[in-house]
Amino acid sequence: MNEVRRELIGASWRTSSHSGSGDQCVEVADMTGGRHAVRDSKDRSGPVLVVSRTGWRALVDTCLTDPSPARSRPGLL
Repeated sequence: MNEVRRELIGASWRTSSHSGSGDQCVEVADMTGGRHAVRDSKDRSGPVLVVSRTGWRALVDTCLTDPSPARSRPGLL
């Protein structure tokens, strides 16, 4: 088991304040080194996205400046 997996096992997850309602919820966990982990709240045993401090800041900044849903932006997904 690698270091990231070990850290995720003991992670303290919270629902992101940037989540939408209903089926658009994500959970976030703080990790060492300023990293953050993100997962789908409906699939807690599913895949996890781990982003660096810089990546997290870019993600949050994008959410704050362009809150339109990804599904309304062709080619984004």
